[in-house]
Amino acid sequence: MAFVTTAEVCDANQELIRSGELRALQPIFQIYGRRQIFSGPVVTVKVFEDNGLIRQFLEEKGNGRVLVVDGGGSQRCAILGGNPVVQAQNNGWAGIIVNGCIRDVDEINGCDIGVRALASHPIKASKKGLGEQRVPVNIAGTRICDGEWVYADTDGVLVSQTELSV
Repeated sequence: MAFVTTAEVCDANQELIRSGELRALQPIFQIYGRRQIFSGPVVTVKVFEDNGLIRQFLEEKGNGRVLVVDGGGSQRCAILGGNPVVQAQNNGWAGIIVNGCIRDVDEINGCDIGVRALASHPIKASKKGLGEQRVPVNIAGTRICDGEWVYADTDGVLVSQTELSV
C-alpha cells in the first residue's frame, strides 16, 4: 500500500468501517522513528511494566510485521528503548505500536522504523519476560488480534482484519 494515506483508505472503504472490519485507533499516540508511514501484519504482545517478551520478539526476523504491544497504558516506566528498536530496524520490522511509554527518543528517532507510543519516560521496565503473546489486545478503543493488518501514517493508525488494496 505504498503512498496511500490512511484518510484515502477510509474514504475508499466506508463499508469495511461500517462493518467493523476496518477500525481507527483513537488518536492518543506520539510519532517516533524516521518511518512515519508503515504497514504490515500484526503480532501482539501483552505486558505490564516488563519488556522481556518485547525484546524476544524484536530479536526475530520481522519480515515487515508490526509489533503491537499492550503495555496497559502504564506511564510509570518505559517498556521500549533504543537498543531493541535498533534491533527491530535491523531485523526488518516495519513498526512498533506501544500502549505505554518508550525511552531513548533521540536514538529511536534516528531509526528507519515506525514507532507509536503514548509518551517517553526515563525509567526502564523490568526484564522478567512476563506477559502474553499472540493474544487479542485492546488499545486506543480498538480490539486488535494477531494476524490482522496495521496501516499507520501521520493522520492515524488503522487496523484491518485483512490486508487491504486500494
